[in-house]
Amino acid sequence: MRRSMSAAVAVVVLTGLITAAGPAVAAGTATACAPGIEILPGLPGSTGSTAMGFGTDGTVVGDSAGLPVYWTGAEHTVHAVPLPAGFDRGSVKAISSKGLMVGTATRASDRSMVAFTHQRGSTTSEPLGSPGLEGRVFDVDVNASGRVVYAENGVAKEWVNGKVVRELPVPADAIPGSKVTALNGINKRGDIVGTVSGSYFDAENDIVVTKNFPVVWPAGGGYPPYSLQVWNGYHSSFSTVGRDIDDRGRVVGLEDYYYRNDPKLTPAVWKKPYDALPTDPGRAKGYHDLELSGSSPTTDVAVGTATNFEESWPSFFQAVYWPGKGEPLVLPFPTGTPGVPLSRAFAATDDDRVAGMIIDRETRVSKAVIWTCASKQAYAPQG
Repeated sequence: MRRSMSAAVAVVVLTGLITAAGPAVAAGTATACAPGIEILPGLPGSTGSTAMGFGTDGTVVGDSAGLPVYWTGAEHTVHAVPLPAGFDRGSVKAISSKGLMVGTATRASDRSMVAFTHQRGSTTSEPLGSPGLEGRVFDVDVNASGRVVYAENGVAKEWVNGKVVRELPVPADAIPGSKVTALNGINKRGDIVGTVSGSYFDAENDIVVTKNFPVVWPAGGGYPPYSLQVWNGYHSSFSTVGRDIDDRGRVVGLEDYYYRNDPKLTPAVWKKPYDALPTDPGRAKGYHDLELSGSSPTTDVAVGTATNFEESWPSFFQAVYWPGKGEPLVLPFPTGTPGVPLSRAFAATDDDRVAGMIIDRETRVSKAVIWTCASKQAYAPQG
């Protein structure tokens, strides 16, 4: 079933935003774009929406009111995506150039979750594999040509036209007990980035050894996967994840550290030939932590979230725009936003758009948002 909101409330565009730091210039950015913040409409009654990714012809995918949706046209008309049978909530994560969407769905009755596909224009969505327990890692992605990647019960698979075309092996240098816990991204060429996790009991030292690290599987198979190096391994307090891979093979993500209510998020960037430790692009001024969640296909832009924790709670956070060199910058809030606004960014395009969400810190109501001509809006906070 599809629903839409009227054109009168379909989008709010705020232009002419100026920052004291001046614009960040992204390579390949369209010079004709106009800086603005577009707030996308939610489904009727929604108190929460998120923009997660971009398709062709201005299509945007994400969720609203806890349901998977996509937006179309200059006015960003919102359309509900049917959930797989028996499921209650969900979100669209990505869309191919021909309208094949992928996402995740959950059901309240048994707290199960499943990945699914939906072809734009269809009346149904199809589950990928069997449901698993909610709370496990369920990442799914699709590239422009429609190749879908998803890991189920430790087995990483790639689908084409609804059929599994290959299973992705665990790297030979993984520790005992390792499994693929998530497939996080696939680029245009078909290179895949995912996460491998393993643990075993070291009886000699009487400790449990745990390691989580990113892996890149080259397109087409026939090549061994690359185990990406991490700063800290072999301890359960550290988990290193590659969140996205661009068309040049650059991987962006983070090292997630948590021990005794002391969290730390460190941004990480790996480049081919994947033979070195990741680089840390630094922090946005005034923020202690930063994670990278997505990247543009070819312009070296990466986006994510800068965070300050209070008693292990992410009390303040703001969408990050990193041009690929120099310091990470942040993206502005809409003019006149009341209270203390928060924001996150998840995806970026070569034409300089960024998708994410803006949240009211007090009410926790969120709105899906697109920053247009983002490089001309990004700025260095005062700290």
